[in-house]
Amino acid sequence: MKTKAPHDLDTAGTRERIVRTASRLMQRQGYEGTGIKQISREAGATLGSVYHFFPGGKQELGMAAVQLGDEEFTELLRETLDAEPEPEKALLALTASLTQGLRDSDWLDGCPVTSTVVGTAASAPGIQQAAAEAFARWRTVVAEKLVAAGFTASDAEDLSHTVIATLEGAELAAQVARDGAPLEAAGRHLARLVASYR
Repeated sequence: MKTKAPHDLDTAGTRERIVRTASRLMQRQGYEGTGIKQISREAGATLGSVYHFFPGGKQELGMAAVQLGDEEFTELLRETLDAEPEPEKALLALTASLTQGLRDSDWLDGCPVTSTVVGTAASAPGIQQAAAEAFARWRTVVAEKLVAAGFTASDAEDLSHTVIATLEGAELAAQVARDGAPLEAAGRHLARLVASYR
C-alpha cells in the first residue's frame, strides 16, 4: 500500500538512498523488472557501495526495500487509525488517504510490498517472508484498533484479514483504472462491515 512521502534522498546516507531508491523502483517496476545497475545509478551510488551494504545482492536489497515499505505503511496506518476514535470513520479516512496518495503519484505508487513480492516466491523466499511479516504487522495494527473500540479479539482478528486483503485488492484496482472509485467503495463497504459487528 502507498507509503508516506519519501524522505529527501539528497540528505540521506548512502545505504538509505540505496534502499529508498530500490523500494521506489520495485514499487513501480516489480522485483524482476528492477536491476542493481539501475538502483545504483538512480541512488547516486557506485555498484561497489551497493554490494558493500548488501553483500547478498538483489535479494537482500529487495528484503530491505520490503521492510522499508512495511515500516512506512505501518506508521501511516497507525497515524490514520489513531486519528479517528471510531473504526468505521478511520477506515474511510484510510481509503481516502490511499486514494490521494495514488493520485499524487499519477497512479504509479501502489503497495511497495506487493509490487516487490509478486513473482518472487520461488526465487527469493527471503522477500516472501519479509512480505508475510509486513501483512501480519498491518493486520495487528487493524486488530488492535478494533479491540480498543470494544471488538472481541476473535472478531478483530478476522476483520483485520478482511480489511488488509480488501485494501490491497482495491488499491491495485484503483491503480489499474487510474480512478479512486475502487478504494472509495472499499472504504464504504469495510465501514459497513465493521459497523455490523457492533
